[in-house]
Amino acid sequence: MIAFHPIYVHPLPENHRFPMEKYDLLKRQLLHEGIVEESCFFEPDLLSYNQLLNVHSLEYWDKLSGLKLTEREQRVSGFVHSNQLIERELKIMEGTRKAAELALQTGLAFNIAGGTHHAFYGRGEGFCLLNDQVIAAKWLLENTQIQHILIVDLDVHQGNGTASLCENEDRIFTFSMHGSGNYPLKKEKSDLDIDLQDGIRDKEYLFLLESNLDKVISTFKPDFIFYQSGVDVLESDKLGRLSLSLKGSFERDSIVYNTVRQFKVPVVTTMGGGYSPQIKDIVNAHANTFKAAFEILT
Repeated sequence: MIAFHPIYVHPLPENHRFPMEKYDLLKRQLLHEGIVEESCFFEPDLLSYNQLLNVHSLEYWDKLSGLKLTEREQRVSGFVHSNQLIERELKIMEGTRKAAELALQTGLAFNIAGGTHHAFYGRGEGFCLLNDQVIAAKWLLENTQIQHILIVDLDVHQGNGTASLCENEDRIFTFSMHGSGNYPLKKEKSDLDIDLQDGIRDKEYLFLLESNLDKVISTFKPDFIFYQSGVDVLESDKLGRLSLSLKGSFERDSIVYNTVRQFKVPVVTTMGGGYSPQIKDIVNAHANTFKAAFEILT
């Protein structure tokens, strides 16, 4: 069942369980509900340094891999750095790159982690050390026939690192819908930013998404899409400050995948953020993203 839709799951360092424990639980939930089978999952190798340095600076990578970043820089990144953490990060990066490669064959692929959209050229922040979607997008542009890539970022936090890295890249269109008063307080400039007021509910949110996404795709005409499907848009999320219901979050995903089906382009989905106090709310919302994709695209 759905063996042609590869999904990546990564090992979790025991000393970095929050907010990472959801990934292991999500895999278990997908298997428990019969949404996917064990054979659907794959674990990637490490990202090559050439691909990494195509997006991030050598100076930053030397400091990161050598565990030479200051305590303050580590706090800003959200992690206490270790060799195990850096290896995990390289696997996440390669997971999204490999998913992009496979989505060209299957039309649909996921990274159960990924969506590290706060990573900049020379620094990390917000639980993001390297930027997987931009790394994968640059790989596609340089190694395949893909010419126009759309990054749809519906995490509650603006993809500031992604926007900065793609600022001068006309072949990548960055579309971000995010809380206007939420982290990061200093926003970068995406190709299209939709700033949302605190407390926005399903109806208004879904209208803004559908109308703007249709406009972007009709104008830009991408031949590949990356979808950042953070579930920190939920009303229950302790950091999000928006008020989407679980049903509204599912409908959000359905809008994206219906658009993908309409325009017949491959899509890679990454999970992004989710910080509801009850881990079951996070896992159920992420599982709904898989359900929406498989119901619409398979």
